[in-house]
Amino acid sequence: MAEAQGPQGRVLIIAGSDSGGGAGIQADIKAVTMLGGYAMTAVTAITIQDTNGVHGVWPVPLEAVTGQMQVTLADIGADAIKTGMLGSAALVEAVAECLSERAQLIPRVIDPVMISTSGHRLVDTKGVEAIRSELVPHARLVTPNAPEAEVLTGKAVETVDGQRRAAERLLELGANGALVKGGHLEGRIVTDVLQTTTGEWIFESPRIDTTSTHGTGCTLASAIAALLGQGVSVPEAVEQGRDYLMGAIRAAKGFGKGAGPVHHGWVLDEDE
Repeated sequence: MAEAQGPQGRVLIIAGSDSGGGAGIQADIKAVTMLGGYAMTAVTAITIQDTNGVHGVWPVPLEAVTGQMQVTLADIGADAIKTGMLGSAALVEAVAECLSERAQLIPRVIDPVMISTSGHRLVDTKGVEAIRSELVPHARLVTPNAPEAEVLTGKAVETVDGQRRAAERLLELGANGALVKGGHLEGRIVTDVLQTTTGEWIFESPRIDTTSTHGTGCTLASAIAALLGQGVSVPEAVEQGRDYLMGAIRAAKGFGKGAGPVHHGWVLDEDE
């Protein structure tokens, strides 16, 4: 019998495609790869998207999404799961069922993608409820921004105390950890609040003056998933993932006419 191997950084990403390359599956693959992981994908939707916004969305059939999940999990396996854009309750339920059947013990990073950077609504009301009831429970980490945390918890998230209350509520809903991000809140310092079943951590960083913020949520969640898949603890994965994201924001090249993408490959530039 072959010896059991430790975490190898295999990450199955279940999310939508962004034709502009700054968010969604494209950002996820880049972040996971740059942090030493191996990215697999189950594409949930095809979007017509650029830095100016989302111009169209074509959902992938449910059986195609779950089929992608099933074959990758059966053949390659996974050390972490990351979910992103899931546009309907039916899709959330199908994904949750597949994970329950085939990936019950694999840590999950749930990024409740609800609204794009440009303000486009990406999930309907029933989909939000499904995320709350089907994906938040048992998640290793849920990573909402302030508006998403408000929708999921019903708590006002306008201050650090609001972030704390929302994180507490997400734990009450069954999550093992919640990272309530503060990038949408005002102030020169961006504060993210992490709570798990074992404690609380506060992460602070100076706000970067830039319009290149497209895909930041996807990038951070996937960076964390890549690190969790390599055996890093949740607090350390959040800290290292934030450091990676901040570097990517600072190194952004200003592509596009709208909210530009971050530069996922900045680590390679630093190595040169």
